[in-house]
Amino acid sequence: MRVDVFTIFPSMFEVFLDFGVIGRAVEQGRLEVRVHDLRQGAGDPHRSVDDAPFGGGAGMVMMPEPLFNSIEQADPPRPLFLLGPAGRRFDQSVAQGLASGDGFSLLCGRYEGVDQRVRDHLVDGELSLGDFVLAGGEVGAMAIVEAVGRLVPGVLGNELSAADESFSDGLLEYPHYTRPAEFRGWSVPEVLRSGDHGRVDRWRKAQSLARTVTSRPDLVDARGGLTEAEQALLEEFGLAD
Repeated sequence: MRVDVFTIFPSMFEVFLDFGVIGRAVEQGRLEVRVHDLRQGAGDPHRSVDDAPFGGGAGMVMMPEPLFNSIEQADPPRPLFLLGPAGRRFDQSVAQGLASGDGFSLLCGRYEGVDQRVRDHLVDGELSLGDFVLAGGEVGAMAIVEAVGRLVPGVLGNELSAADESFSDGLLEYPHYTRPAEFRGWSVPEVLRSGDHGRVDRWRKAQSLARTVTSRPDLVDARGGLTEAEQALLEEFGLAD
């Protein structure tokens, strides 16, 4: 998969692309991330990318020319998304959709935003991490690259990892335990040490349901509520209300 990122701060991505799951994916050639400096598309000696807005107002706005030039010269993979507050909320389903393709691109805004002609005639859409304000799109771009990149086939060592984690089926993930079995008087649940894989699977699903009902009831509502089988599963392990 190829992902192109357009930013005025390309050095922010250097360390990010060297470590963890994404670093391994890049090293193995499963993921190619090309980071482009938007200032290279500027037409003046100062490499200017922003100017005061028509009509007045606070702050500066990213000009269309450097952005159009940089993106057209790079011929990046589409779709091309602007990181901005008006965009579709990025979630696991969006990540899964992008991971099923061959690539995409991200445009990181700065200052008060971008010239409207960039939205109207250059990008294919917008993505947002949530209803809060950042200084620019770089942090959001890193989050999206990591969320999508780890879903690319072969990136995770165990393909079941991605299918078994939070949001993969609209639920939060179940609790995890590792050695030692006893720590400061707190024990690992007996079911996880039983060797009964069927019961372990049922316990994990019940815990996932209970955790979601408690912490993120909105996710349960989005699934249409609990089914009779799910309610029975909660009752089996004493987790029903």
